Amino acid sequence: MKNKKIIWLLSAYQSDSHAAWANWVTETFTDFNWFKLELPGRHFRWRIRGNPLSWLNKIPQEKPDLILATSMVDLATIKGLHPHLANVNCLYYFHENQFAYPVGKQQHTSVDPQMVQLYGALSANKILFNSTFNHDSFFNGVNKLLTQLPDEVPENVITQLKLKSDILPVAISEITSQETKNPKLILWNHRWEYDKAPQVFLSALKNLSALNIDFQLALLGDRPAKKTSSLIQIEKEFSDKIIINQKVSKQDYKKYLALSSIVVSTAIHEFQGLSMLEAVSAGAVPAVPDDLCYREQYASEFRYKAGDSHALAEKLFNYLNTQAEAPDVSYWYSTSLRKKWLHVLTEQ
Repeated sequence: MKNKKIIWLLSAYQSDSHAAWANWVTETFTDFNWFKLELPGRHFRWRIRGNPLSWLNKIPQEKPDLILATSMVDLATIKGLHPHLANVNCLYYFHENQFAYPVGKQQHTSVDPQMVQLYGALSANKILFNSTFNHDSFFNGVNKLLTQLPDEVPENVITQLKLKSDILPVAISEITSQETKNPKLILWNHRWEYDKAPQVFLSALKNLSALNIDFQLALLGDRPAKKTSSLIQIEKEFSDKIIINQKVSKQDYKKYLALSSIVVSTAIHEFQGLSMLEAVSAGAVPAVPDDLCYREQYASEFRYKAGDSHALAEKLFNYLNTQAEAPDVSYWYSTSLRKKWLHVLTEQ
């Protein structure tokens, strides 16, 4: 009997979406023998630079057949610290890239996370991106960085990386339900953080309210310990329209996605937009910025001028009046992407 192919999955920042992806991969492809190392999704700068130290005594001495590492993993350093991994085939998976990640007011800029990902990509046999936007913004960022370096920069870095790059999205599971749609219900199912720009959502709701049209709100998603001012203001001004306002269980999450007729994003950072894809799979009509990964996912009729709360309010008003239909997002379903993932994991 042939031994199972041994694959290590290394994920240095176990946020909800990264954890869901890692679980999907290991639970879907059971013909492989998986070994998984993960680190909690907190202390970002320590995670992206410190994972080789955190895992120093946890890396097995046996060689795997393949390493599948996320772009939060300092793959080059790990291979240097563990010489027996030097010739092991590696897939480097970009859920995001630090060249296109917006920096918050409380954060400091640093080239270090970008260098971790650049060295990781160079040390891998193949690099994968979850969207074309992720791919393009990474290469644009690398090109900009290389032109800013003072000297001794090789000329073929971009070409070398592009030759081994491809697009392979994270798969989602279609959400189906017997729930009857609430035609007035607008869904927000994102983190209440600066990179999701909730202040634009707040402003759009004010504009929508001024148009004298009835609507309701389902406010889901993670919220920080200190509630954001936008959420506080929405709670204050639209309390009579809110039917749910908390992070809910997975079962209830699916229920509210199935109930909602409209789902909104105001993000300034989105590399694949999994929460939007999930809501649209459940039949919600998307209202998304004309930017980021959304341009490759949704036709222009579902997009509005990025950052423009008046344009968003107008789109929501039209949706509420016309009962628009959700677009087809079956390309991103697990059933559609399984063969592509299997091919990548098998060919290396």
